[in-house]
Amino acid sequence: MNQKDIVVAVDIGTTSTKSAAFDPTGHIYAESAQEYPLYSEVASRAEQDPEEIFQAIMKTLSDVVASMGEARARIAAVSFSSAMHSLIALDREGTPLTRSMTWADQRASLHAEQLKATAVGQGIYQRTGTPIHPMSPLVKLLWFKDEDQETYQKAAKWVGIKEYAFFRLFGTYVVDYSIASATGLFNLHTCDWDAEALALTGVPKEKLPEPVPTTQVIQGLNKADAEQLGLPADLPFVVGASDGVLANLGVGAIAPGTVACSIGTSGAVRTVVNAPTTDPKGRLFCYALTEDQWVIGGPINNGGVAFRWARDHIFPDLKAGSEDPYEYLTQLASEIDPGSEGLLFLPYLTGERAPLWNADTKGVFFGLTLNHDRRHMIRAVMEGVMFQMHAVVAALKETGVDPQAFRVTGGFTKSLLWRQIMADIFERGIHVPETPQGSSFGAALLAMKALGILNDFSTVEEIVAIGHRHTPNDEASQVYRKLKPIFMDLAEKLTPDFKALSAVQRDLGQKQ
Repeated sequence: MNQKDIVVAVDIGTTSTKSAAFDPTGHIYAESAQEYPLYSEVASRAEQDPEEIFQAIMKTLSDVVASMGEARARIAAVSFSSAMHSLIALDREGTPLTRSMTWADQRASLHAEQLKATAVGQGIYQRTGTPIHPMSPLVKLLWFKDEDQETYQKAAKWVGIKEYAFFRLFGTYVVDYSIASATGLFNLHTCDWDAEALALTGVPKEKLPEPVPTTQVIQGLNKADAEQLGLPADLPFVVGASDGVLANLGVGAIAPGTVACSIGTSGAVRTVVNAPTTDPKGRLFCYALTEDQWVIGGPINNGGVAFRWARDHIFPDLKAGSEDPYEYLTQLASEIDPGSEGLLFLPYLTGERAPLWNADTKGVFFGLTLNHDRRHMIRAVMEGVMFQMHAVVAALKETGVDPQAFRVTGGFTKSLLWRQIMADIFERGIHVPETPQGSSFGAALLAMKALGILNDFSTVEEIVAIGHRHTPNDEASQVYRKLKPIFMDLAEKLTPDFKALSAVQRDLGQKQ
């Protein structure tokens, strides 16, 4: 690759698609984003229109290609990143019979609960690395089988959103190992569809895309799309991977002991391993990055959403003015000592995924006394999110991972206090990349490896510059060391009460 050779990465997200042009150093030459709606006419459903997403891909990719043409830079390849767990039913012509069910769709909750309680479900998890949860296409297919026989019988293909895009562009059905390994249908050890999982759903492998490596190159872009995009039909398109595993690559968290943590609305903890690894207790996922590298970890539901809830409901009197309300809340929290004088917050406002995988969990303030005020509550919320992230780290440790350093990204990194709380609770160094590119840059790096520009990913950690570093405060860590086991025990002990309360809340909701 010469200095002007560029790789364009397309990142298909839950709320928008972004395209960006990178060189091997991570410099962005051009970028474009297009949002689209999430449809939720029924509370348990969270869907998107495949056509709207495809048009967003075409629009953002066209924008970036045009910018590169003006800069006279040669595009060497296009690569893809995508959100996981989507599912679309297609007819024989490849026309969608359904919208795209996203990871947030909960209609298969009962099917997940029933399967999770069986030895069959546990066996499928151990082979596929996908926790039994309504997010997974495995469980969504069970829902279609039982609840929508008409669509189930008509469907000629079942695909995710990235596979749908590749079908539209190339007329072929392929799925990368990474996205496939997030379906609950893909055997991590054979790198093929799992026979028992397929038998359970009743869907033959012929109705699924062909699994291919994440570095698979596809050429032969259909003529009309090539003309619309301004690209040659024989330009290499790299199939790419899921946004989660590519985020590790994009922030340089690929060495043993280096863990990537991100907190936006939700959060995630991930690290790279050299062999498929699952958790005997079913708390962690394991997804493919390449044929010989895998990412294990877990997502949490409640990250920045908990802080926003605290702003809106604990501080409803706060008026946004010249001062950032989050900075004001952080300042109030900084007036309280670590540990919030023994006040704990379980941040389960939207249920929880890792390591609990329990949609019935609820938010809880535990330990309130007359000495606590709103400052304690806001700090407890910030600490509660980090305690939950650390619970995923603790599960990783039990599987044999030895975390030594954490590379962290997301909106929470704007807060010096929150970053320090993480370092103190995790009791490890926290590194904040200077300009985190995340999944998009990861997709570009994957393409560079596919084209032979990079022999391996050993130099990626050096490419990603670190902007902030935090070391643990021993005094604060000692306080958190006493609180962590109490926090982790609470959710387990409250499990039956969470379930009972959920039933009451559903009943009350139906009567309103």
